[in-house]
Amino acid sequence: MPSPDDFTAHLGLQPLPVEGGRWAQSWRDETASAIYYLLAPPETSAPHRLDRLEIYAHHAGAPVRMLLLFPDGRVSRPVLGPDVAAGQRPQVVVPAGVWQASVSTGEWSLVGTVVVPPYTDDSVEFRPAAALAAEWPDATEDLAPWLT
Repeated sequence: MPSPDDFTAHLGLQPLPVEGGRWAQSWRDETASAIYYLLAPPETSAPHRLDRLEIYAHHAGAPVRMLLLFPDGRVSRPVLGPDVAAGQRPQVVVPAGVWQASVSTGEWSLVGTVVVPPYTDDSVEFRPAAALAAEWPDATEDLAPWLT
């Protein structure tokens, strides 16, 4: 099995400032954009939201534990991975305006995302985990990796 360094070298992954992890754009046109995204602890995907739809797909490595905080107060904790019998999903859709954060459950995880319409730097917003925990108290424990 390839290592995180193999994926970094062969896919041209670069550090992703602010959010965390490593990424490379794999495709883009006027309708959507796609990236490879690698998380290797202690890297995490910091709490953020997009003003557009994002679709995650698991490619390799450990499953990814996701946290989704919906504007109506709901909290969802999907696990992005291949073991559907255990409740994991190989694909997770994050609607526009939903706060999201994620961590690898193992040594590393490689996922891909598609953003519709295409990602732009002004389409993302970051927020401190403490502020999110105040608004979604049921998610405080889930937000622990970002509360330090």
